[in-house]
Amino acid sequence: MDPLGARSQFIDVQTLPSWDQPQQGDEPDSSKTNQQLHKDRDTGSPFPYREHINKKVVLFNGNVALLNCTAIVNTSNEALIDKNPISDSIHSLAGPELKEELLKLKGCRTGEAKMTKGFNLAARFIVHTVGPKYKARYRTAAESSLYSCYRNVMQLAKEQALVSVGFCGINLPKRGYLMEDATHIALRTVRRFLENHGETIETVVFAVTDLEEPVYKKLLPLYFPRSVEEEHRSLPLIPADIGNSEGEPVVPERQIRISEKPGFHEDSEEEDDLQKDLSFVGSHAFARMEGDVDKQRKLILQGQMSEAAQHKQHQRNYNRWLCRARAEDLSDIAALKALYQTGVDICGRTVMVLVGRNIPVAQIDIEMALLYFIHVMDHIVVKEYVLVYFHTLTGEHNHLDSDFLKKLYDIVDDKYKKNLQAFYFVHPTFRSKVSTWFFTTFNVSGLKDKVHHVENLQQLFTCILPEQIDIPPFVLEYDARVNGPYHPYYSSLPDL
Repeated sequence: MDPLGARSQFIDVQTLPSWDQPQQGDEPDSSKTNQQLHKDRDTGSPFPYREHINKKVVLFNGNVALLNCTAIVNTSNEALIDKNPISDSIHSLAGPELKEELLKLKGCRTGEAKMTKGFNLAARFIVHTVGPKYKARYRTAAESSLYSCYRNVMQLAKEQALVSVGFCGINLPKRGYLMEDATHIALRTVRRFLENHGETIETVVFAVTDLEEPVYKKLLPLYFPRSVEEEHRSLPLIPADIGNSEGEPVVPERQIRISEKPGFHEDSEEEDDLQKDLSFVGSHAFARMEGDVDKQRKLILQGQMSEAAQHKQHQRNYNRWLCRARAEDLSDIAALKALYQTGVDICGRTVMVLVGRNIPVAQIDIEMALLYFIHVMDHIVVKEYVLVYFHTLTGEHNHLDSDFLKKLYDIVDDKYKKNLQAFYFVHPTFRSKVSTWFFTTFNVSGLKDKVHHVENLQQLFTCILPEQIDIPPFVLEYDARVNGPYHPYYSSLPDL
């Protein structure tokens, strides 16, 4: 603790200047605002000038461990015992309790992010992540892993309602990652996250060293231009590869390819045979997207399709759906508020909520609903998660057809099934229990043991704390009416 009257060594991020001030010489015509100039001359930049985003970004030359913010980032190795200047400084200031806490985490895989308390730091929390080792022959894997580091830190910040986050340079020099290449990934990933999901995040600080500062100052204008003029000047300098809509590196080999000569196959002989076998597709929407499922299953049963070929075909099918989901306007489905992310369960796993009564099956385009599900869930399912389904007060018009559910289960990637740890079915009826049993017994495999019927919210709160889940008011009212307001969570509700 600092002596009485002594100046604190910690730095409040609120006192740091944000990255929203134009450079000298960039001042636009005083008769026109930046917004008016942007309308007059659209540069077509993938990273347009956005003042409200720039106000959230701070470039700070100094020690990340000294930042007084909600959370800071520590870069380490998979055992979380790495010896590097950043980790050493964080451990020194946080105290010995941090080392004890890290032992409980049992390591962290490359690209993942795990959180601990900040202990004696000014920051309340520390987010630990593991950057990749860079080798030229594995460049794609390294790019994807580094993207995952930044993305998972930002995702954790959103899930845990962290208001401010202080980043160190995750790409340590000893791991061999070129500083400029790594900075491109860092900046574009954070920019895309703030654009798409950053409503609750107020400040992102890039804490850099003297060596890193010139690189960040050079590249920040490309991704966070501070004026329309700067956006225009930066456009020719933006790399050709800027990733997808989330900033994730795009791997050409995994993209859908359209041949210039339909019917002319460029792949290997095995791929030729596979394509011929799958060339006859139905006219309905699922068949157009996925191929003839029955023929694929027939080939599997006949032993004509190898396991690797099966997996490759399934991944290709899912990627088609994912690409379309990212391109479609799904705002009408999003407005239903039938699927949303909330907090975490008692094991720290992301909680997704599905509200049955908000799904008017007969009135919506079911295919668009499927695309929305994939769009929302794709980045969630990369790690362990749980689903909470509120069956409360649903009617026949809210019930999804079992064939649709089976099709959904067949389409989604393996990570959806592998990382789903529990499916909580809240307020089930006798009929829904029977239907669920038949579906999980005869239609899908590996899901039955993960389904838990939850009769009331008190049971649910033993797995997910009340403050970690946003429950629709009608569900709260129904449960209080049927089961009684026995939980403190109801204390804020009006008399029913």
